[in-house]
Amino acid sequence: MRAVIYARYSSDNQREASIEDQLEICRRYIDRQGWTLVLTYEDRALSGASDQRPAYRQMLADAETGSFDVVVTEALDRLGRRLSEVARLYDQLEFRGITLHAVNIGQVTTMHVGLLGTMAQLYLSDLKEKTRRGQLGRALAGKIPGGKAYGYRLVEGEPGERLVDEAEAITVCRIFREFTAGMSPQAIAKALNAKGVPGPDGRQWRDTTIRGQVDRGTGILNNSLYVGRIEWNRCSYIKDPRNGKRVARPNPKNLWEVVNVPNLRIVDENLWEAVKLRQRELRFEIRRDEGGNALNRVHRRKFLLSGLLKCGYCGGGFTIVAQDRYGCATHRSKGTCDNKATVSRQEIEERVLGGLKQKLLAPELVREFIRAFQEETNRANAEREEQFMADRQQLDSIKRKITGIVTAIEEGDYSRALGDRLADLEKQQKLLEARVSEPPPSTVRLHPRLAEVYAEKVHQLEKALNDPAIRVEAAEVLRSLIDRIELRPRGGHGSVAATLHGDLAQILTLCADPGLKKKLPKAAASGSQLSVVAGARFIQERTRWELRRSA
Repeated sequence: MRAVIYARYSSDNQREASIEDQLEICRRYIDRQGWTLVLTYEDRALSGASDQRPAYRQMLADAETGSFDVVVTEALDRLGRRLSEVARLYDQLEFRGITLHAVNIGQVTTMHVGLLGTMAQLYLSDLKEKTRRGQLGRALAGKIPGGKAYGYRLVEGEPGERLVDEAEAITVCRIFREFTAGMSPQAIAKALNAKGVPGPDGRQWRDTTIRGQVDRGTGILNNSLYVGRIEWNRCSYIKDPRNGKRVARPNPKNLWEVVNVPNLRIVDENLWEAVKLRQRELRFEIRRDEGGNALNRVHRRKFLLSGLLKCGYCGGGFTIVAQDRYGCATHRSKGTCDNKATVSRQEIEERVLGGLKQKLLAPELVREFIRAFQEETNRANAEREEQFMADRQQLDSIKRKITGIVTAIEEGDYSRALGDRLADLEKQQKLLEARVSEPPPSTVRLHPRLAEVYAEKVHQLEKALNDPAIRVEAAEVLRSLIDRIELRPRGGHGSVAATLHGDLAQILTLCADPGLKKKLPKAAASGSQLSVVAGARFIQERTRWELRRSA
């Protein structure tokens, strides 16, 4: 039996050696069973409340390919703290004929999943309530239940105690005064960075650090501690079961716990109220969905190149800074980047699409594209046939073994080990029968005029991106092939040079044959509107998929 171990601990506060301890007792358990350890999966400092754990996800993927026969873990709660996730894992493993063992209970059964999975989830709920109770007690005692805010320093040996940091307090007062005087958070952040004033944790200032969110009490301008007031429980936090990330949801004001701490006041009441007044004047209501998310943030990317444009100086994002114009976000929000160039959305999209269309139609590239596709298709077909034959042979072998065991039992030669072996073989038989009964994937056939079809698809690229029926899908396919597009100022007329990095670029250097590269168009020819730089990812899988669609 091929065995694997899964080990996990949940936070940075736990010992790193916890993983090694779990691995050791699991190895001893495997040795006692006479199994062979083939692999270990380790997730360090990751909560079991979510399945978004790299090693855990890899274990699930390996289970799909039949890489092992049994999973061993220290205890069931190492696999997950949510009953639904543990039950889902158990069902998946059982379907694949893989058994699950926990050192403290032995082989896991449906009863264990129900009882222990429920206990693990109750533990999380109980821990959450105890944590909230502790935070409430700390807040009512006039101590800080959270982290250290800018403008304060910790008191050694006194959890929750704070003292005013006089140097940072001066900066806090400056931010409040400049905001009430009419300066924007962007302008304030730029001025502080220009003066070399360190921000929270020594980082540079950003406009969002100052602005924050009014309804959640975040950001310098919304921290009530600056007027000597602890406002605890302004938000509730709940983990999204899909990704394990905490989501903040503002609570009604009647659920807040407010405690006065005048010794921590930095800003006087009049200045605080002046800031609140200006915020109300500037603020506009954004419609939100049922989950409290701003509707203008919960949708597919609005523009074709959103998130792909990067500053060639600082590496920061190029975002919309004016009406349909992209500019360096770092220059705009921090003032620490010298890239002042901007470019219209329509211009950069036209340049990227036009440049790609021209380069993608190189005859040598089309021929190499088709050759690589044909080669990959032949290899995939051969692999499918080979796997099918191997499954058939293994199924025949298992059927013979089952027949032998049944004959032995009928003749009175029964033992528990023989019964367990029969059950295991029957599970494997069901799995293999399901695989060989599936119709083989249809063979991909090349279009007789594939080169012409390919050229036509490239010519229709811009049309597809403007067709409402397929625009979203076409844009996502194109975006998935681009890593980033770097923008730098060019010349003295405010224009920008664009350099594309990604899989589309690799099409131009698909083959390592130097002779082919010499025939291809130059990637950064003088005066060209779009430079193309080969990325690091291999294109063959995606080219195969794209050509299948074209065919």
